[in-house]
Amino acid sequence: MPQDDVSKLTDPDHWLGWLGDDPATAVRQGIEESLRAQVADAVVEWVKILETPLFLTGGRRHSEDQQVMLVTRAALAAPFALSVRTTQHGRSILLGVFSWAAVNLSPPGVRKDRHWFDLGVGLDWAGEQLQGRIYEIDGEDDTAER
Repeated sequence: MPQDDVSKLTDPDHWLGWLGDDPATAVRQGIEESLRAQVADAVVEWVKILETPLFLTGGRRHSEDQQVMLVTRAALAAPFALSVRTTQHGRSILLGVFSWAAVNLSPPGVRKDRHWFDLGVGLDWAGEQLQGRIYEIDGEDDTAER
């Protein structure tokens, strides 16, 4: 059986601190949550990130120190292949792009996250979508920094 391979997520020298101490595990869990939202008994057997993800990071200058940037939002789009097993459908191999955006990263406490699980699409399409999605989750109150 193939094993997880998410090295293309962590190989680039891109800041992923917004995903916690273990970005690879966080992305895998995000993928699993997306699948379980569709089919409650979905079990991900393996995940492979197929190419270097697209990353977006936005911020603003610190009000007291103009040399410091505060990250206010971040997002990624990661093309994947995975094997998932469900009671009703058995084993399936899925290809697509998993996207994750988070806003209100500074100050802590009001953070909002959202995942997208797009099957049968490429990284170019997902990258175009990510440009809007990183702002879409601000919601009606639009309190997040742009």
